[in-house]
Amino acid sequence: MAVVSSRAVLGRELARSASGISETETTVIQATADIAINPADEVVQLGPLGIRFLVTGHESRGSASVFECSVPAGEKLRAPAHSHDAYEETIYGLEGVLTWMVNGEPFDVAPGQALCIPRGAVHRFDNLGDQDAKVLVIASPALIGPEYFGELADAAKAAADGLPDQARLMDIMRRHGLTPAAPGA
Repeated sequence: MAVVSSRAVLGRELARSASGISETETTVIQATADIAINPADEVVQLGPLGIRFLVTGHESRGSASVFECSVPAGEKLRAPAHSHDAYEETIYGLEGVLTWMVNGEPFDVAPGQALCIPRGAVHRFDNLGDQDAKVLVIASPALIGPEYFGELADAAKAAADGLPDQARLMDIMRRHGLTPAAPGA
């Protein structure tokens, strides 16, 4: 991991004083940051879904969370449709095709395609195909992280059938900034 620190000169000012004219530099010191490939690199297995965080809010200073989501062929999202009012979610297709329902309208996201889900839009996804799918997800700002998926995974493991109690699931979602949609949405 490389450590980077830099100093940028914003401009020069001329100041007049009793002793004459002097020149001063105005500088901004950028914070020291660790620079690394996939600094988070944390994997959470959530039932059949694989969530691999590449960058979290910690590494991006809150600007974005970036993670891969792997979805087996034929898998339907087990959690309810939801929205989030505090961040956008952009989906970029890497492998296979995921069908996203956004405000009741289907969008098939294939490799090389992107879908931006705005704040407040009710959405969910399913892999309706016969091929595994993988997408890159960018949440901005970084208000969701591995803690959310880890808590869901723990709740699923604690349940006898692998599906957490709906009240517990809704509580986890709300505490992490997701608003569960009404059934059938």
